[in-house]
Parts: sequence; C-alpha cells; structure tokens
Amino acid sequence: MDNLRLGPDQLRAKSDPTKFSFETTAELKPLDQVIGQDRALRAIDFGIDIPSYGYNIFVVGPSGSGRVTAVRQYLDRRAEGRPVPDDWCYVYNFVDQRRPNALRLPPGRATELRDAMDDLVERLQQDIPRAFEGEFFEQRRREIQLDFQKRQQELVSELESYLNERGFALIRSQMGLGITPIVDGKPLSPEEFDRLDPETRKKLEAFRPELQEQFDRTMRRTRDLDREARHAIENITNDTTGFVVDNAMADIREAFGDLEEVLQYLQDVRADVVANASNFMPQAEEERMPLLAALQRPAGQPLLRYKVNVLSEPCGSQETCAPVIIEDNPTYYNLIGRIEHRAEFGAMVTDFTQIRAGSLHRANGGYIVIDARQLLTNPNAYEGLKRALRNRQIKIEDMSQMYGLVATVTLEPEPIPLDVKVVLIGDEMLYQLLYAYDEDFAELFKVKAQFATEMDRTDDNAHEFARLVAGMAAREKLLPFSAGAVARLYDEAACYVEDKNKITTRFGDIADLVRESSFWASREGREVVTAADVRKAVEEEIYRLRYHSERYQEVIQKGVVLIDTEGAVVGQVNGLSVIQMANFEFGMPSRITAQTFLGRAGVVSIDREVKLSGPIHDKGQLILSSYLLGRFAQRRTLSVSISLTFEQNYGGVEGDSASSTELYALLSRLADVPIKQNLAVTGSVNQLGRVQAIGGVNAKIAGFFDICKMRGLTGDQGVLIPASNVQHLMVREDIVEAVAQGKFHIYAVSTIEEGIELLTGMPAGEPDAEGNYPEGTLYARVQQKLEQYAQYMQEDGKDDEEEEEPFPPEGPEEEEASAPLDEDGDIPEEPEDETE
Repeated sequence: MDNLRLGPDQLRAKSDPTKFSFETTAELKPLDQVIGQDRALRAIDFGIDIPSYGYNIFVVGPSGSGRVTAVRQYLDRRAEGRPVPDDWCYVYNFVDQRRPNALRLPPGRATELRDAMDDLVERLQQDIPRAFEGEFFEQRRREIQLDFQKRQQELVSELESYLNERGFALIRSQMGLGITPIVDGKPLSPEEFDRLDPETRKKLEAFRPELQEQFDRTMRRTRDLDREARHAIENITNDTTGFVVDNAMADIREAFGDLEEVLQYLQDVRADVVANASNFMPQAEEERMPLLAALQRPAGQPLLRYKVNVLSEPCGSQETCAPVIIEDNPTYYNLIGRIEHRAEFGAMVTDFTQIRAGSLHRANGGYIVIDARQLLTNPNAYEGLKRALRNRQIKIEDMSQMYGLVATVTLEPEPIPLDVKVVLIGDEMLYQLLYAYDEDFAELFKVKAQFATEMDRTDDNAHEFARLVAGMAAREKLLPFSAGAVARLYDEAACYVEDKNKITTRFGDIADLVRESSFWASREGREVVTAADVRKAVEEEIYRLRYHSERYQEVIQKGVVLIDTEGAVVGQVNGLSVIQMANFEFGMPSRITAQTFLGRAGVVSIDREVKLSGPIHDKGQLILSSYLLGRFAQRRTLSVSISLTFEQNYGGVEGDSASSTELYALLSRLADVPIKQNLAVTGSVNQLGRVQAIGGVNAKIAGFFDICKMRGLTGDQGVLIPASNVQHLMVREDIVEAVAQGKFHIYAVSTIEEGIELLTGMPAGEPDAEGNYPEGTLYARVQQKLEQYAQYMQEDGKDDEEEEEPFPPEGPEEEEASAPLDEDGDIPEEPEDETE
C-alpha cells in the first residue's frame, strides 16, 4: 500500500522566496487597497453609485477580515469625488417657540451666520442702550409727554369750568378725581353733604347723572390720551430701535443676500428685537439685587433666541469632500440626535440651543458605517435608523416623551431631509435573520457585500501580499521583512484556512503575526525579519495556547486515558477528533471499540443510547449500518447485534468524521482480525464505502503525532486521512521532517477497502457473482462470521420450538383454534404492547 503513503512534499505547500523580486519589504510600495475582495468591492461600488431608494449596503464577513478598514478606505476614496454637503442649523421660531426652524445653508455658511448673529447681539447690547440714552431720543420722548400732559390738563380744566358753572367742584384725592357740591363757595366733604337737609340734597342729586356723564367722558378722553402717548413713545422707541438694528444688520443682510430663507429669518429677528428692545437694556434692579431679579425673571434667557445652533461643523477632510462617519456606539441618541435639558431653579428647561446633532446629521450628504450587532443591541436605535431611512428625514424626538416617562415640556424641531448611504457591517447569520424576520430590511438594505474568508494562492496575489506586509511594517514602524520571511508568512496564511491553494483574507491575524515576528527579530538583534523569526513567532504562539493539549497528552502518557500506539487489537481502533478552544484547536486521539454477539439489534451506538452523541454523529452511524447491509445482506438478513462506543467519553461526541473509524472497528471484530494500534484514523464514509473529507485534518494529524513522539517514534506509526483532504494539508514542519525521515507516515485512502487493508494487512476482497468473497480476504471472514451467527440463531429458534412441544395445549383439538369470548360473545382485543 505504498501508493497510498504521502511524501513530505505533499504535506505542506511552501512558497519559493526566489519568486519575489525584492530583498526586503522596505523596497516595496505599501499596498493602499484591499486584496482578495473583488466581489465585495463591486457590490459596494454598485450600492454607492446607484441613486435609487433603499440601496443601502450590508457588508457580510467574519471579524478580522478587514471589513471596516476596507469599507473605510473605499468610502474615503469615493467621498473625494463628491461635493461637501450643505450645512444645517436650528433657529428660533418666533411664531411657536416649541417648534424650532431648520435652515439649510451652503457649506461653511452656517458657522458664518452663527458668528454674525453672536456679533449682532453683542453690538445691539451696546448700541440700543446708547441710542435710548441719547439727547435726541430723550428730547422727543419729553416733547410727547409734555404735549399729552398739556392736552390732558386742558380736558381737566374744561371739566372744572363745566362743574363750577353748575355749583360743583372737581376734587383730587388719593383715590383719584371726584365731584362734590359747592356751598357758600366751599366744596363739601362727604360728611358735610350728609348733614344737609333732604331738600337741598335732593336738588343737588338731580345734577349727578349729567355731571357724571360729562366726568366719564372726560376721563375716557384722558385715558385715550395716555394710550396715544404710550403708542407715540413706542413708535419713536421702535423707530430708534429699528434704525439701530438696520445699521447693525446691514453687513449680515449683504453677506447672506443670496439666501432667501436667511433673509426671512433676519427679518423675523429684526421684528422681534424691535418689539423686545427692553431685553437689551441694562436692568438697574439686577445690578442692585441680582438674586431677586433672577428669581423674578421668566425662565430662559431672552437673548438666546437670537443664537444659531449649527448641527454639524465639518472638520479635516470633510471640509473638502463628502463626510464618511464611523459610528462605533450607535445608540438612538448618537444616531438621531437629542434634546438636552438644563436645571433652572428646580425646573428642567430647554430651548432650541439644546438640540444636539446625531451621526446621521454629520453624515448627511455622505456615508455612515455602523456595526450591525451593536446597532441591534441598543434599544430603539435600529428602529430609529429605519424610520429615518424610510421617511428620508431626521426627526429628533425625546424617547422619554415617546414613552410618556417624563411630563416636562420639550421641543418638536423641524425634521431635516436625509440623503445618506448607510453601510451596516455584520456576519452572515445576522444578515439571514434580519432578512427573514424584518420586513423592512429587504426594502432598505438591497445590496449585500460579501467579504470572502479566503483567496486564491497565486503568484500575483503573493506579490500583493508582500506589499500588504510592507504596509503593515511601515505603518507601525516595524522591521522590514526579507523575501524568505514574506514567503513563510504566505505559507502561514494558507495554514489559517487549511488549504494549499488558498490563503486567508483575515489579515488581522496576519498583522498579529507580523508584529510578533518583528518582535522576535528585534530581540535577536536583527535589523531584518527572517523566516526563522516567523517560525519562532508561530511556535511561541502555539506554546502559549497549547496548555490544555499538553494536559490531555499527559493523562494519556500516564495511562489514565487508554491509547495504544503499538501492537494490534481486534475490534479496537484509534480515532481522531478535534477540540476547539477560544483561539486554538488541537487533535485528540480517542479509542473506539466494537463488540458483536447474537441477536437482531443491528448496529447500536452506546453513546447514542445514553444521549451523548449529536445528530450528525448518529447519521454517520446509520450510514455505516447501511454500508454493512449493502455488503453482506444482499442474499440473507443479518442476524447480529453490534455495539460501538467511544471509550472514556464523558463529554459527548458530534460529527461524522469517526464513521469510517467505527466501521473499521466493526469489521475487525466481525472478522476477528486485529487492527494495528500504531495507526490512527479519521474520515467519514458514505453508503457506498467511499471515505469523505473531514475538517481539522492538520490538528488531528498533529494530535496523534505528538502522542507517538512523546512515547518515541518507531517508524511505522501514522495516520489515515481521506484522499480528498490532501489539498487541505498544511501540517507542522516538525511532522513534515519526521515523514521525510521515515519516522511517521500519512496515508490517503479513498475507500473503506483501502483503509481496512492498511489497518489489518489483509485485503478486503470483492464478491463474485454469487456474492461470496475469496478465501483469505477480510470480507470473507466477515461473511463467515455472519453466516455462523445466522446458523446459531436458526438453531436457537429450532431448540425453542422443540422445547414447546412437550407441553401441548389441553382440551379438544377444535378448541385449540378458538378464542375465549367476552360477555357479549365477541373476541376480546389483544392488549397493546407498551414496550418500545
């Protein structure tokens, strides 16, 4: 069976350093793009350029595959070709302060408007008080007051003359003006009026209605004059304020004359300043008693209404191109924005200046990248994002108001139109779950960008890989790598995917190896990283992680777990399985045994009976049972019971990679032919006896090799693997060296027949036309054992029948076939068998 033995060159693909045209990576231009992700990049390119609704992107790929870096680099390049988006800001709504208005301005103009409005308020605080303190305003105000006072005095004088003509006088008191009779040239007091005789009082009272009507008429005219005076003063105040404001706003109007919305806002500001000029006047009361004045002042600061709340200010590269935002904490408020509150004298108050932008505002007109898992784990964040994309606008809402948790008054800012491309990054399972259970997902994220986990191992990709290593070393100021070191890194990239013809695209793992290799080279005092340094980094990492593997090997060496590596035993074979830890996997030999005995139970797995096996393992057992029946039950039924088990297995078993191993143990037991214990086996089997590929082949080989090496390599030890797994071989270099020296062997088998011959040294054999196997073959011995079991079963059945004959049923012969009847004369039903 030497043709099944693999040579050392088949166990590990090695890159030739001479194919590289450089001595060290310092000579190479660093790679500035992602390699091996053509499918994903084409999808991203399509999703970015298509302007239609709903063509946002969901990037699918494993962590460490460079998804975020690739997307960021690609978006940065595409953003350079797009214009800087418009600015957005919130301003005071002079009609309804609870609904701030949103203003859209060309890029960079929002900050200009904000600064200009701040300067305007500061200037008005100086100019308006100065204007009211000027001589012109004071003179005009005095003239109006004197004029109206004169007119009021004339009205009062006319009223006095009217009253005097009728024997009455106009008196002034703390209560105001009043009318009283004049007797003997002297106005009467109320007490004196009461002491007059009734006839005189009656005569005087007769004049009261006429006099009162004239009095009321005069008072109304006096009040009208008061209002006119106030209006006149207000008019000159407004004129003065308007004059000051127009002068102060002239530059702003000129600067923003091309923006109709800004001009309308400035007009509203002018009207409000004129109407509330007193807000710009210094308050003497505040200077004298600031605390009392603050308590009496209405909540809020009146001059805040003239501020401009800029939602987002571009910085860095965003000043020259479209923004690219990476949102690493996608909470609802961080995405949509928030309305903050401040405490004022025990109350929570807010205004439009407390509105804070979210990352959607900053990304508006550009791109935003969000981790899908983090988005879904933050309450309401995903729903808020979907609502914004669906409505194509950002509406800032307070979640406490949405759920009715807080009764405080809040704001309802005007929604802002949204134009953004959203890139979600997640794994395949998350994508499938969202697509299946969220009806909005397929509508809003129509583009799937699939990042591959591996790429072809070609010469062109090798040179791109070298530039990638050069870029990593340059960015992190590591030592340059020699051509041999890059070749060794390229080989390790293939080890990560366990494929000779592929390399991993999870370049985060490669970056770690690059850093560690540079470290070990520096510790050795080298200026260039060599292949030996890369090997040292790999070995050191394995040493750090293989604690559990060494503990398992230790219990095998002590004989606690029974594993034989020499000799031959009937019905016993060394199987191989893989233990997957957090960031390390290792192979673990297991003893599998089989027992056969009389019966008709067929193949019974002890692990399955006690529920220590998974469904895939159980399927593998049913398949090997089918193979057995196909081989040996074409002309007669099998009369055999077979038990299989993983010895010393207490944690469960899953997978079908041991199905061929179990079949070998079973065939050995049936044939009474021992299996070599210096060999271990892995591989699944189909119903036709073909050995199929399995996973973790390199770790499984290493697991058995380490046990054999610990006990001493004898030169005849080895492992049987499926032939279809040869392409996946990237075994450790010490194993390759042992194979090259003839101390260890790896065999690639395609069928059960090839494997059983390797394990027993006896050919399996092929049946003739009558289904019989040639003498001297293992299957002939199996067939003989099965026929022997069938004969024993048949003889056992005859003996049972003979034992029953001495006990014939009593009674007449015709009653033997009759059955007892029930009370109704019917034959009773047989009781159901409750035994499963």
